[in-house]
Formats: sequence, structure tokens, C-alpha cells
Amino acid sequence: MTQRLSTPDTSTRPVLNEAALSSVLNQLANWAGETDHEGEFPSDSFAALAEAGLFSVTLPGNPLDRRLADTANLLQLLKRIGGANLAVGRVFEGHINALQLVHLFGSDAQKQTWFQAAQSSCLFSVWNTQAGDGVRIHAVGEGRYVLEGCKTFCSGANWINRPLVTGELMDGNEARGWQMCIIPTEHVQPIPQDDSFWKPLGMRASASFKMDFTGVELSEADLLGKPGDYYKQPYFSGGAIRFAAVQLGGAESLFEHTRQFLRDLNRTNDPFQRARLAEMAWLVESGNQWINTAGAKTDNWERDGTDPATTVAYANMTRTAIEQICTRVITLTEQAVGARGLLRPLPFERIIRDLSIYLRQPAPDATIQDVGAYVLNHTEPAHDLWH
Repeated sequence: MTQRLSTPDTSTRPVLNEAALSSVLNQLANWAGETDHEGEFPSDSFAALAEAGLFSVTLPGNPLDRRLADTANLLQLLKRIGGANLAVGRVFEGHINALQLVHLFGSDAQKQTWFQAAQSSCLFSVWNTQAGDGVRIHAVGEGRYVLEGCKTFCSGANWINRPLVTGELMDGNEARGWQMCIIPTEHVQPIPQDDSFWKPLGMRASASFKMDFTGVELSEADLLGKPGDYYKQPYFSGGAIRFAAVQLGGAESLFEHTRQFLRDLNRTNDPFQRARLAEMAWLVESGNQWINTAGAKTDNWERDGTDPATTVAYANMTRTAIEQICTRVITLTEQAVGARGLLRPLPFERIIRDLSIYLRQPAPDATIQDVGAYVLNHTEPAHDLWH
């Protein structure tokens, strides 16, 4: 059974060290070009994040303790990490997602085990995508389970210490539902990875390989929640605001680099460049307002027990708006810096490639239709829809 954690005392709440955070983010940005190759992974960047305490930032007693309901500031942190390196931001968001699922569905004993692992610099992720050879979790008796099948787009691949993997839980020939499990990688057989298909336009350093879990043995303690919990709303679709925040970091980084590029060229008096930068400024700031508002509303609606469909619809609006903002910022950046600005070692072409890939999230058309259905099926006045 899922156990609720008690509300923490906020009077002694720790805060993020801004100077230390800025230093780490500068390191991530400076190292970003070094791992922009297929098969590479930004290990040094994650070591720096772990050293700064960010692997455990959402755990009890830490600055963004989930019990404190401070999603807006979590989204700002994700944005800033994405602004430093989108590949790092993508993998780090998966770490945060896995710990969120432990918060929601783990037993007290599981929370203690997995939170301690995060505090000990174990990197988590969530791997749900699969093809025809997807994962099955076979119950073999006496609380033991054996996995069969593969997952695709496993960001972080064998660099992940605690992958959260989903699969069809099988009891004999009967399927019992979609089950989460967290694999203690050092205690199971090596998990083969296939990087042959990972030839992407961008996000090379996210190392999103295919992983074969066939033969991996687990215990009852490695299974998280009950079958079907993974898709519970609003947590499943509502989590889109996290990857949207990382994406916005990429757009904000393009804006900042473009400003500096034009200053270095002494093009600050050009009226066309001023117009481009003005539009980029309001686009990025509107993105900040989207994620700040989405974070605050998510917390308020969870506390108030609001219909999950409201949270999901707002998250879908947020991810759609951020996608459009980022797409427009890419265009304005390319126009502002021209061909000369898109040459390495300048960062523009890498950020644009990474962001272009990262914006391609699942089911964008269904996401928009969900928002349309929500607003058509609710009769409140427009100014009350999201209150």
C-alpha cells in the first residue's frame, strides 16, 4: 500500500545555494560540446550534479522536497539545467520522474531504499517506450520475477544505476496489467544495450539506446506500486510540464547566446536584429509564465483534489505552447546569427539540433485534441476554466 509522508516543517527548509548551482551550470555548459557524439554520455556533468546534491533535491529534507509542493521552482531548475545542456536536462528529468513515482507509489521501505540510493549518487530513469518485442514481467513463484523483452529510447542506457522499467505483469498465461519495477543494476546480470539505431539529428549525448532485459531476475521488493499505477492521472500526462521546462531552457539558451553574438559583432543598433531579439524576449518570458503557472496550479489542484482532467488539460496546453515558443525561437535565432553563427565551435547548431529532436514528443495531435475536448465539455465562463 502507498504510504503518505507527513507534511514537513517549512520553518527550517533548506534552500538551493545559488552560487554553487550557477557554478555547476556553467560547468555543464562548458562541457556540452565535448560529449556531442553518438555513443557518448556526459558522465562528468552528472558527477557534478550529484556532488552538488541535485540527485536528491526532491527528497525529504531537501530544498525541493516534493511534500513542500514547490513544482514551479522545480520546473525552473529543470529549465536551467536544460539551458546548460539539453541532453543532460533530458536524462536528469527522467531521474526526477522516477523519484516522483517512488514518492507516489512506493512503500515506506521502498522509499527508504531508493531515496538512499539517490542520495548515494545513483542515477534513476524511466524507460517505458517499446516496440513489438516489449517487456513482460513473469511471476515465477516465491516472490520472484523474470523479465523478458526490450525497451527502446532508454536515455542514459547502462550509465543508469536504477532504471524504472515498465512491462506487462504475467501470472502464468494471464496478463495482470502494466507494472513498474526498479532494477538494481549491480545485483542483476549485465543488461545488453544496442546503440546501432541511435543515429539522431540531435540529443546524441543522451545515449538513448535499446536495452534487452531478457533473463533479469527481480524480487517483490523491486516492483513499484500496483499494475496500472504508471498510467494514473494526472501524474502520467501532467508530467509533461517537466520536459516542457527543459525544452524552454534550450530556447532561453539560444536567446542568451544570440544576444551575446550580436553584441560581439556590434550589431545592437540594427533595427531588424532589435525586432528579432524583442520577439525572442517575450517568447521566452511567456514560456516562463507558462511553467510557473503550470507548476503552481498543479500543486494547488493536487492539494484540493481537483479533477485530474483539469491538470492534464493545462499540462497539455503548457507543452503545446512551449513547443511553439521553442520552434519560433529556433527560427529567429537562425535568422539573427546567419550561416556564420551556425558553424562549430559556436553552440547554436548543437542546441538547435538537440532542441529540434527533444521537441518531438509523443502524440502532439492527441494532446491538442484533449485540450479542445476539455474546453468544449466544460460550461464555465472562460475566465473560470482554470480557477
